[in-house]
Amino acid sequence: MSGAPASTRSGLKIVPGACPLDCPDGCSWQVQVENGTAVGLRGTPDHPYTRGALCVKVNQYLEHTRAPDRLLHPLRRTGRKGEGRFVRISWDDALDEIARRLSEVIDRYGGEAIWPYQGTGNLGYVQGLQGRAGSRLWNTLGASRHDMTICSIAGLVGTEYTLGTSRGMDPEDLRHSRLILLWGTNTLTTSHHLWKVVAEAQRSGAHVVAIDPVLTRTARLADEHVPLRPGTDAALALGLLHVVVSLGAEDRAYLAKHTLGWPEFRTRIEEFTPERTARICGLPMESVVRLGERLAVTRPTGMKAAQGIQRHAGGGMALRTLAALPGVTGDWKYPGGGIAYSTDGYFGGDREALYRDDLLPHPVRSLSMTRLGEALTTVDDPPVKALFVYGANPAAAVGGQGAVRAGLLREDLFTVVMDHFHTDTVDYADIVLPATMQPEHADLHDGYGHLYIAWNEPAVEPPGACLSTTETFRRLAARLGLKDPCLYASDEELARELLSSGHPSLDGIDLDRLRREGWARLNYPSPFLPFAEGFPTPSGKLEFVSATAAADGHDPLCGYTPPREAADEELARRFPLVLISSASHFFLNTTFANKESLIRRAGGPTVELHPDDAAARGLTEGQEVRVFNNRGAFTAELRVGRSVRPGVARTTKGHWSRLMGGAPGVNATVAERDADMGGGAVYHDNRVEVCTAE
Repeated sequence: MSGAPASTRSGLKIVPGACPLDCPDGCSWQVQVENGTAVGLRGTPDHPYTRGALCVKVNQYLEHTRAPDRLLHPLRRTGRKGEGRFVRISWDDALDEIARRLSEVIDRYGGEAIWPYQGTGNLGYVQGLQGRAGSRLWNTLGASRHDMTICSIAGLVGTEYTLGTSRGMDPEDLRHSRLILLWGTNTLTTSHHLWKVVAEAQRSGAHVVAIDPVLTRTARLADEHVPLRPGTDAALALGLLHVVVSLGAEDRAYLAKHTLGWPEFRTRIEEFTPERTARICGLPMESVVRLGERLAVTRPTGMKAAQGIQRHAGGGMALRTLAALPGVTGDWKYPGGGIAYSTDGYFGGDREALYRDDLLPHPVRSLSMTRLGEALTTVDDPPVKALFVYGANPAAAVGGQGAVRAGLLREDLFTVVMDHFHTDTVDYADIVLPATMQPEHADLHDGYGHLYIAWNEPAVEPPGACLSTTETFRRLAARLGLKDPCLYASDEELARELLSSGHPSLDGIDLDRLRREGWARLNYPSPFLPFAEGFPTPSGKLEFVSATAAADGHDPLCGYTPPREAADEELARRFPLVLISSASHFFLNTTFANKESLIRRAGGPTVELHPDDAAARGLTEGQEVRVFNNRGAFTAELRVGRSVRPGVARTTKGHWSRLMGGAPGVNATVAERDADMGGGAVYHDNRVEVCTAE
């Protein structure tokens, strides 16, 4: 494979690697290095999923590593919190201060007063460890457990109630589908390599449907767009199944052999007539019937769902019900049939060996990353006294922005931020630590949208005094006087432990092979029928009725849970618009939002309204408007167009407040409130009003 390091001319070598960012595509890449300098970056040409291409954001990643505003040395705060004024210090001084302050917190309040707050800035298993990088150190100190609830947890939990696992179909098998439902995913922006698979199927005659409140880039290229109301996806799924059942097109043999609770689920489906479904979803009844009829006769039907549709009060139930749909039609038995949400669980690495939860001196509490403001301003048993932030920019990215910033302003809160750039969150730090970027450290990656893993070999030396996450924690452990040898494992040792699980998915795959070849497909067949031998539920069947869900306090039966705010008629009178803050084509969450070339292409914050909604408020294209509710407000430039349906406002996430003169961002309007399952975020369960900014 061409992923292996190889010289192509004198002084030039190709170093295999992988994109570290929070994207399902998990691209394999190659860094071209000449005389110790990275001179080129490309997607790995022979990788079956990456296919030699990177995205518009990552194409300029090497330039980003050399940006003039990159953090290169440790810093200590000199001004008030929030001012962002610092002085350069040495690593020795930084580590001494961090060790002293953490020790003081532990002595007075206990280890749980420390919160290691990690985001998805790096998804590698060595440097990121899915939100638990540094877990061995934090466990030794007895720090609070950090719950990664910001991204996909509600959907993962909901899917697991139905299937017994959050895993589903191999997204590459959508090439075999004859009907493809892109459900709440703007694939061209958030997973553009998958679009190549979808387009291949489309050219072969597959009918592609984009189900999304917004006419996205993806929806424009689909054969059909279904612009339902935000948060009503499960209702639509039930309405489509009503049409299927009314036509007698359910797969009765599959239902009898492979599912649990069909009579109860059928009764629930009967409640969602096309008329009722159309009212709930805000669609013409003919659209529901037409798509239901197509679903009834088209095998296989494959679905791809993304994180956006589960970021509301009924998000877990939405994915639970979508995962049930192929059980009614029998699509789980066909290549190209089923639903793909996340493939992450297919990698059978030994995560527990890296976590080392056995190092905990006693059970500790968990703190949810989406409830940061609440925890910093109200929790007192014990209070959070030390916050160590890495791979995250919560001052910009977390809901309840007002409370988050109030908490970060606490002078009694010792805050360390490890990052590449001076983000909004860095403004609130006491100590800032410079982190390596992907070509400068070792890591191992999978992708949550495919079945491949890749090794990231260090290609160049880090600039300035930048250290990797792992090396920072090794040095901090030493400064704290900790003795356990596992705290000092090298990156290579960590990778070998991870790969030594004995899991069948890794048969024949070890670190030596990955370093030679760059990447490998996990040991699953292609095409892949994930539930050919049954479902990993308690019953061994797909569970329309789940005793596990009931034991966890949920409705035992798949169904529809409305979004809290979008379905609140009283609240709708004060705040008539449902705000969707979708992914930017040019930023990845808040990553790249300081890169000038991408800022120029993205533009400043905008909000789009349907012409009817704009006219009703006397607003016109290009006007500066205020978007607000009872939680907060932000300003944006108005766009008027029919890409959004009436009653919906659309903006994009990712902008940094400090680059907008300190103005609040979209998350000033988002509630610090949990979805129905897993404590997930509710970014799209958000009612607002829009007026002129004057």
